[in-house]
Amino acid sequence: MDSSCTECIKGTIHKGQPLGKEEMIHGLNTYVIGNRTNPRGIIVMYSDIFSLPLPNNKLIADAYAKSGEWLVYFPDFFKGDPVPLRNVNTLVPVDAAKQSKFSLYTGLLAFMPPFLLWMTRHKEGPTNKVCMDFLQALRRATPKEQKIGMVGFCWGGKYAIRAGLESNMIEKAGQKVPLVDAVVALHPSHLTLPDDVEHLVVPVSYGWGVEDSAVKFEQKSKVEQIHAAAKSKGRKVPEMEHQVYRPGRHGFAVRGNPDNPEERACLENSQKQVLSWFDRWI
Repeated sequence: MDSSCTECIKGTIHKGQPLGKEEMIHGLNTYVIGNRTNPRGIIVMYSDIFSLPLPNNKLIADAYAKSGEWLVYFPDFFKGDPVPLRNVNTLVPVDAAKQSKFSLYTGLLAFMPPFLLWMTRHKEGPTNKVCMDFLQALRRATPKEQKIGMVGFCWGGKYAIRAGLESNMIEKAGQKVPLVDAVVALHPSHLTLPDDVEHLVVPVSYGWGVEDSAVKFEQKSKVEQIHAAAKSKGRKVPEMEHQVYRPGRHGFAVRGNPDNPEERACLENSQKQVLSWFDRWI
């Protein structure tokens, strides 16, 4: 297992009781929380590889919905097959600083074969289709005046960004419209450059970690260079924002340790980044 895969299954489980409910939305089991009556807009979450079983993800959805402005959908884009939490005490310790290297690496070795099999079941093509099919159905069912924002973490960051591509626009009421109106991507992994970012039609806010060993910090400058080159050729590029997190270890927006002041700041500031961006664009 390479270092990027290893980092994807490390972190901390957070305490708290999720307040939303799971129900079927556009063919996917979806955690739903927030204003169902007259929301200002819809926020769609695409999580890391742990999906619905990881409490952190639902608690993040709850935080987005807390203001009463938003309706938050957190679909199980893995269709009941997220990376399991069977080895949670090894892979997602309460305090990673207290975990011995022996415990960590023996746990990872035991986890490697099933994780690699999981990867073969979630290849890019089918994974992309599940996401875009959901978003197409949501866009068609959503009133014209209501906007949709999408936030993706780690694995989900790639597909959140792709939701804003020109190639994924659809026809609705005689007009070409994007699947979403704004995107936030936090420590987005497995990006294919330039394809995933070159022809975006919606504003995107990125969050990069300085010490992220799965998503190299150099990705930030590569994305910026792609957009600068597009502008130099006269192409219109929507507004792009890049925020930097220190220490910003992988998973900083989801699985950071809230008892560590630096990691807690990353958790809190990434939440602010998402809500500020959507407050501006949706």
